[in-house]
Amino acid sequence: MKLENLLLEAAKIAGITVAVASPEDEEVIEAIREAIAHNLARFLLFGDKEKIETLLVEKECNRDFVEIIHTRSKEQSAQLAVRAVHQNEASVLMKGNLPTSTLLKAVLNKEYGLRTGKVLSHVSVFEVPHYSKFTILTDAAMNIAPDLTQKEQIINNSVEVARSIGIDCPKVAVLAAVEVINPTMQATIDAASLTVMNKRGQIRDCLVEGPLALDNAISIDSARQKGIESEVAGAADILLVPTIEVGNTLYKSLIYFAKAKVGAVIAGAKAPIVLTSRSDSSESKLYSLALAICTSEKGKTF
Repeated sequence: MKLENLLLEAAKIAGITVAVASPEDEEVIEAIREAIAHNLARFLLFGDKEKIETLLVEKECNRDFVEIIHTRSKEQSAQLAVRAVHQNEASVLMKGNLPTSTLLKAVLNKEYGLRTGKVLSHVSVFEVPHYSKFTILTDAAMNIAPDLTQKEQIINNSVEVARSIGIDCPKVAVLAAVEVINPTMQATIDAASLTVMNKRGQIRDCLVEGPLALDNAISIDSARQKGIESEVAGAADILLVPTIEVGNTLYKSLIYFAKAKVGAVIAGAKAPIVLTSRSDSSESKLYSLALAICTSEKGKTF
């Protein structure tokens, strides 16, 4: 399973427009240029027109698929980009060169925002070298210390993303430091609760198992050595982390140590949000765009 395949699948979905807030950034424009080259979407760019024009020329970006809407500030860029998605003028929202808090303030606006009543969560899809399938990690960027109810919704968001890229019944490993329930470790208690909730049909369209440590979540040999028998152990598609520190560290370890490729979206809003950081490569931004398109409403009905 390759992230390159997501580019091919996303290209099959017609009529996609992406609203980009403050795209005055070389890596963002490079990702847009590559997305256009792969026939993924057309783009509404909200920001400083002169700076955007300069970057488009430098990157030799095809202007036939780009419309620039000049704005006076990053706040206005966020507001107008979010409004475009709210009014169905765009199917995907993308963060450019502006603070995450500025974009999320617009996303959560009661009048024109993208709230649905669900928890917003970060879902990243990794292509790890020498590993046979995608590894989906959640949540590495949004929810700091989710409680049981929030973890349930984070699972639902990640399952929706997994199903949109062809994993019909994803296997969810609820991570902790140990594989047994320890009353002094809340992560293990939540993991056991989520497992029961799945077995009783409260969490659907997936298999949930926990608590599991990372090794026996992804390695069948490790699971067997510890005597863990389940359909999830050693074969997890989704890794649910207990806190943002665990998720963030694992996310960056996969990129910097394992040299993994990644695409990521914010799920749970009216439309998928590409919320990459400035340190993310243009390749990662491109894969994130493809993932967002595949998880959009038009992608789901394709």
